[in-house]
Amino acid sequence: MRPQELLRLLAAALLSLTSLAGCELAPPLRVPVVPTAAHYTAAPAPRDIGSSANPEVPPQHLIFGASLARPWWRAFHSPQLDGLITRALTHSPTVAAAEAQLRAARANVAVSAAVLYPQVGLNLGASRTKTSGANFGGRVPGSTFSLYTGQVAVSYYPDFFGVNRLLYRGSTAQLNAQRAALQAAQLTLAGNVLDAAVGIAATSAEISATSRLIAAQRQLLELVQAQYRGGATTYGAVVAQRAQIEASEAELPPLQQQRSVYRHLLAVLLGTAPSRLRDRTFTLQAFSLPPRVPLALPSTLLRNRPDIRIAAEQMRYALTGVGIAKAQFYPLVTLSASAGSSALTAGKLFDASSTVWSLGGALAQPIFAGGKLRAQERGAYATYAATRAAYRSTVLTAFQQVADALRALQHDAAAAQAQARLLDTLREQLRLAEAGWRAGATDFSAVLIAEADYRTALPARARIAAARLQDTAALFVALGGDPWPQHTEAAPAVAAAP
Repeated sequence: MRPQELLRLLAAALLSLTSLAGCELAPPLRVPVVPTAAHYTAAPAPRDIGSSANPEVPPQHLIFGASLARPWWRAFHSPQLDGLITRALTHSPTVAAAEAQLRAARANVAVSAAVLYPQVGLNLGASRTKTSGANFGGRVPGSTFSLYTGQVAVSYYPDFFGVNRLLYRGSTAQLNAQRAALQAAQLTLAGNVLDAAVGIAATSAEISATSRLIAAQRQLLELVQAQYRGGATTYGAVVAQRAQIEASEAELPPLQQQRSVYRHLLAVLLGTAPSRLRDRTFTLQAFSLPPRVPLALPSTLLRNRPDIRIAAEQMRYALTGVGIAKAQFYPLVTLSASAGSSALTAGKLFDASSTVWSLGGALAQPIFAGGKLRAQERGAYATYAATRAAYRSTVLTAFQQVADALRALQHDAAAAQAQARLLDTLREQLRLAEAGWRAGATDFSAVLIAEADYRTALPARARIAAARLQDTAALFVALGGDPWPQHTEAAPAVAAAP
């Protein structure tokens, strides 16, 4: 067959298969319907949390439908915190691993995109060969010759059934998922750094308050011992006061251990060993409770949460698996062509008489595979169903976390108000005891007892203040942080589920 006839035959075959090229083997993406409402909680969260009347309970105002400013942690107005988070984002091995995985995903996209184009290669060869006369029955002597070859080869897999496009679409879905995974790692890291820093400040405040309480209790013990020596009280009162001191002292080691755990955690978050981290001191006064709390709408949450975007991209990737499984039932077409020359001497390599060429086409059609192809299709559909269920679970968990954080803010504010009222009462009790002692109506032990009661309540105030900071940060993290740039490459259209 002449080359022109072969080319016409291949063109006719290509035209006949091109009519099938427009079919879409992967089903359209349908996002699962997740029951949502206008509010995250059963009862709408109050817009105002806390009380502006009490300076110890700073108020917070929820702004529905608003988005956080970037970066979100600056809402706490702590330069020390800003520096820590910047350092963590730069040196964290977790973020570094996510960045490397993102680069690998980009490379995989480039690899899958290369399949969409013809592959061209150049082959050059030179050989020296000696043949034996025995190959010809010994009737002719052996011979020695050289062979020089040069060839350009082209191969192409026509994407008649969209397999190559599906592979590319799957790699881009993985790229988008990995980009969201990097954002999730950065968001989680920033939240953990803030939580550790506030935890150090809170435990330090509790340790300081407990130490002052122990000092006040020891002062009271000296007075009780003096009263016992003077016969004004019993030895049991001395023992009881010693027991209070020992109970307070027993609270110090757990607090010191908790602070050490926070410090070690912070070191790891910053990408260094605990032994190499300089001892950092934080105070609760270094953090400002955000007075305005933006609360994104549920529809915005679906677009902004990195884990929800990861779940959506996993559905897209699973859909490409369905399309690829269905494409296995159809023929695989391969086209190839080569042109070059072959000569016994290098000087004749470019002569017209040395030219060689070839054109080829192949078609492979599965006929019987023992049920393997149907099983692969069922498995692909099952994998897709699993990703749909995982998507619903991720969305519901996101709503749960936002609802938990909202209720935590509300309850933290209520606890802060109750604690503030308790401290006001204890301060008034201490004032009355001091007034009675100055007037001679009571002895000084009443003053020391009132002061010990007041100082006993101070550690709880630090815990509640830290909880308000940490739960506000938890809400920001649950909302997905500040809006991330939406980079979606080659993403298929999303259709709402019926």
